[in-house]
Amino acid sequence: MKYGPDNASMHVHTYREGVAAKVGHDLIIEVTRWAATVDAGSIELTADPGSLEVREGHRGVKPLTDKDRREIRKTIDAKVLGSSPIAFSSTGVDGDAVSGELTMAGATRPVSLRLDSSGDGIRATIGLVQSEWGIKPYRGLMGALKVRDDVEIVIDAPAAAA
Repeated sequence: MKYGPDNASMHVHTYREGVAAKVGHDLIIEVTRWAATVDAGSIELTADPGSLEVREGHRGVKPLTDKDRREIRKTIDAKVLGSSPIAFSSTGVDGDAVSGELTMAGATRPVSLRLDSSGDGIRATIGLVQSEWGIKPYRGLMGALKVRDDVEIVIDAPAAAA
């Protein structure tokens, strides 16, 4: 089965912390260019790090503006992911857990993703700690506003895709 933005979704969820957390937002960032193949227990996925688009900002004092979205996008490109390819390759399946190797920001590390299935679809969730890939979580307002080191990647797909 093949998945991608035409028949499934991939989002990165970030969370804020620090004494000035109220001025920031918890973000939902969509990956708009990616492809995955699932075949007999094997999963291969690639994603374009330049395709991340901020879709939602929650719990901030003010609504997230288009200017905010552009600035966040620039920061992701320049200081977080750069242009290094993102790829996941599974190495094993154990029930609802899939182990594999994730390459991101120029580093490769083992990860585990959790699969949850319902009658109409599948959700894969990967919890990541950015610093394990050499990514320094964003800090603003002289360190008073921070993005938590741990983020979540969520992929929602129909039970069967073409």
